[in-house]
Amino acid sequence: MLESLLLNFLFLLFPVLIFLIFFENKLHTYNKTILILLSSFSMVLCMAFPIKLEIGFIFDLRYIPFIIVALFGGYKYTFPLYLVLNIYRFMIIGGEGTLQSFLFSTAIFILVPLLNKWFFIQNAKKRILGAVFVSIFTIVFYLSTLAAVLPSLNKEFWLLTVNAVPTYSLVMTIIMILIEKIIDNIKTRNSSLESERLDVLSDLSASVSHEIRNPLTVTNGFLQLLNKSETLTGEEKTYIEYALLELKRAENIVSDFLAFAKPQSENMIYSNLKEETEYVKNIITPYANMHQVDVQYSFHNSIFFKYDKNQVQQCLINLYKNGIEAMKEKGGVLSIDVSEQKKKL
Repeated sequence: MLESLLLNFLFLLFPVLIFLIFFENKLHTYNKTILILLSSFSMVLCMAFPIKLEIGFIFDLRYIPFIIVALFGGYKYTFPLYLVLNIYRFMIIGGEGTLQSFLFSTAIFILVPLLNKWFFIQNAKKRILGAVFVSIFTIVFYLSTLAAVLPSLNKEFWLLTVNAVPTYSLVMTIIMILIEKIIDNIKTRNSSLESERLDVLSDLSASVSHEIRNPLTVTNGFLQLLNKSETLTGEEKTYIEYALLELKRAENIVSDFLAFAKPQSENMIYSNLKEETEYVKNIITPYANMHQVDVQYSFHNSIFFKYDKNQVQQCLINLYKNGIEAMKEKGGVLSIDVSEQKKKL
């Protein structure tokens, strides 16, 4: 029995190891097809080499890859496994129990993928627990259907139950931990690559911004000197003023672009937004009173993070001003509520 159990476990590890070795760093759309093929192969091997108990019963771990694909992929990716399972069971194995196997697999195929959307948005810990719970439900459901057709629930049946339920739950736990670790490694690698790309883009943007600013500064200086000339007509000085204004606007655009590409470290602070929100509330209150808008403010936040103080203040001013202007015709209440919300990830 132990040898067959370890062999089944090896069959379940097969798709995980193959993906980890050959496909983890090659994220393409065909990977899902490869995973379905590997899962089907693993499921077929489990059925071909079942776990034989000394009491005469046999069972296998075919439904573990079936459940995992159903939870992660839904009906679309589970249907090929459903076909493989029943075709192999009917054409290759055959014998008694084929109809019961078909009805049972159909029930699991209908029920388990319903959890796909809920399962997909959960964190790693909840996904592991959810998969283990579904595997336990599956094997208990199987044992219940088996009990319904047996003439009596003898000692052999209860020994099968004692062996099957812990085996399914333990193996599912191990496989799901490995899968979640692979998913975490992929996310970490992608995050690192994205961070490197952003760093390169920031350096390039900063360099370009500085190069553009240099000729703008020189041109601005010469135009200011030219504007002081006493030989220019009033119309010519007007043109120069327009040119200086446009140069100033261009410099502001470059400054904004530079700040977006690489925020200035001297403006970065580590705080919880209390000082900035109160400051902006105080300077926007007279403007609100002019438009018959009452400002209600509350602050309950203990989360500290790093941000650009000037940009956050400007952002808050724009938000408050937009809210006030939306109510300036009839007045109203501008409610400012800064609070933290606990959420498990």
